[in-house]
Amino acid sequence: MIKKILIANRGEIACRVIKTARKMGIATVAVYSDADRDALHVRMADEAVHIGPAPSSQSYIVIDKILEAIGKTGADAVHPGYGFLSENPLFAEALDKAGVTFIGPPVGAIKAMGDKITSKKLAAEAGVSTVPGHMGLIEDADEAARISGEIGYPVMIKASAGGGGKGMRIAWNDAEAREGFQSSKNEARNSFGDDRIFIEKFVDQPRHIEIQVLGDQHGTVLYLGERECSIQRRNQKVIEEAPSPFLDPETRRAMGEQAVALAKAVGYFSAGTVEFIVDGNRNFYFLEMNTRLQVEHPVTELVTGIDLVEQMIRVAAGEALSFSQDDVTLTGWAIESRLYAEDPYRSFLPSIGRLTRYRPPAEGTGTDGITVRNDTGVSEGGEISMYYDPMIAKLCTHAPGEGAEARLRAIDAMSAALDAFEVDGIGHNLPFLSTVMRQERFREGRLTTAYIAEEFPEGFSGVQPDAGSARELAAIALFINQILQQRAAAISGTIGNHARKVGRDWVVTLAGHEIAATIEASADGGAVAFSDGDRLTIAGDWQPGRSLGHFHVGSEILAVKVGLQGSVIRLRLGGMDVAARVRTPQIAELARLMPAKLPPDTSKMLLCPMPGVITSVAVGPGDTVEAGQTLATVEAMKMENVLKAERKGVVKRVAAATGQSLAVDELILEFE
Repeated sequence: MIKKILIANRGEIACRVIKTARKMGIATVAVYSDADRDALHVRMADEAVHIGPAPSSQSYIVIDKILEAIGKTGADAVHPGYGFLSENPLFAEALDKAGVTFIGPPVGAIKAMGDKITSKKLAAEAGVSTVPGHMGLIEDADEAARISGEIGYPVMIKASAGGGGKGMRIAWNDAEAREGFQSSKNEARNSFGDDRIFIEKFVDQPRHIEIQVLGDQHGTVLYLGERECSIQRRNQKVIEEAPSPFLDPETRRAMGEQAVALAKAVGYFSAGTVEFIVDGNRNFYFLEMNTRLQVEHPVTELVTGIDLVEQMIRVAAGEALSFSQDDVTLTGWAIESRLYAEDPYRSFLPSIGRLTRYRPPAEGTGTDGITVRNDTGVSEGGEISMYYDPMIAKLCTHAPGEGAEARLRAIDAMSAALDAFEVDGIGHNLPFLSTVMRQERFREGRLTTAYIAEEFPEGFSGVQPDAGSARELAAIALFINQILQQRAAAISGTIGNHARKVGRDWVVTLAGHEIAATIEASADGGAVAFSDGDRLTIAGDWQPGRSLGHFHVGSEILAVKVGLQGSVIRLRLGGMDVAARVRTPQIAELARLMPAKLPPDTSKMLLCPMPGVITSVAVGPGDTVEAGQTLATVEAMKMENVLKAERKGVVKRVAAATGQSLAVDELILEFE
């Protein structure tokens, strides 16, 4: 058996591998860049080796530096995680030459499946259904537009060596094909060192469903069910689940058997994923095979009970799989939400900074059978860097049972877990994830890869409380205010014969609602009576100084993030983020007379939407620009972001230069 594993990766996947290795009694070695000196995976491993500067091109994807770390520590095996060197055949060959076990598939399979063009040809030869497209390399933007027109729009422009949504663009016309070709080429070169591009037909109204395969070195290959990965943003998965709410047993079997046939055709062993696009009639088409552990592997582990990392280690050590296809069963339902360091209120642009608060919900299995799991690579006080992928954690929930009932229980558990997840200091997508969990379309399983674009056509701006939610939030605000008022009264004490009294009648304003109510305190909470006669009982565990409270409001139990900012009580749950003000009726009447404060006018400015580096400025002072014209390009977290003019105008001045690093809202250029 393997004695010491070096993890050639970082973040949550490095931590994930360390956990299983520790369970198996195997020593671990972490590698780290300058940016990750104090990272969680470094603290968790038995040993850690510094491998270079922060950019991954100078550290994590430099094969010689990984080999040096192996030599220093005597590791006899390497787990590559995902991304970085995980699908680099040169890395696998270098390890083999050094006599070090690669915990992954054979080099031949990596070469065959790692190249998206070659993999499609091999898939077709193996009898796997494939998407129509042009499998040859594309030389330039004009050829990309010509080929796209021949295939028929819309088309998907993809990097041959791509993965994780990098180097992918959808084009609906010639202009988008030309621009998408160049952007995909640039991203592919920066992320993979390989800028080859191919084009295929984009299937309208598609679902993204993938099959997990697992094989040993003795010829056995199994499929472990599917994962539904249709909730995507910029071709990157955001929410996954297992099984899929769309597949029937016959389609699952057919997809699984084709995935196994492809794996056997290339002599595959270890864990891998065969990705399919599925249309509304359950026709499925091969997209690609990822010859590595997939980001979303936890949901498969939760429904099968199989530790995929453990199986990868055992297979790499030469062991045969200890179970057969008939032994693989899918039990219950699992949901995964990817927590990203990105601001959903700014078109999901990356966010960097320090995690001033990072407190995930409690993990484990409760008495109701619900399991909560959080795979993460950060801790409170840690820094989110601009150099790496913005994913912070993968929050998973699993519910026992079968079918739609189990799925809804898993979704409800996820909703509660997201509400209880505290993250501050950076922009993050927790409000967006919470919103999706409560949408009827998602709860009914009516998913496509266009879900986010269709459900949030104007972008995400949060959830505004309806009348019922506003009353629940008002009751919580009144409960919190009552505690604060009682505390202030206790501190004030009695002066002479005068004691400070806590009032009962209040007016709560929040999110455009003005709610008059009376709160009646009791030993176990209280009751809120509204002006129309409705009542809500209220109780909770919140106390001053706490940032999270659990409140019993009527028949509901709500986990609410609480923040006190002067006279404002900030309440966050379910995608809602409201500023509640609790006033006496007299002060509320005066507040209505106060003029509203207007935000500053930035309509004539192009501001940097995220921390990043300006890679190009396409205009100069005096230039006339048209709506939709490219103005500048910003690169952050390995993604290229093209900034375009919203309307016609004349450039007054350019404030930023190519190569300059900018913070959020720093000025790039100004219009007349």
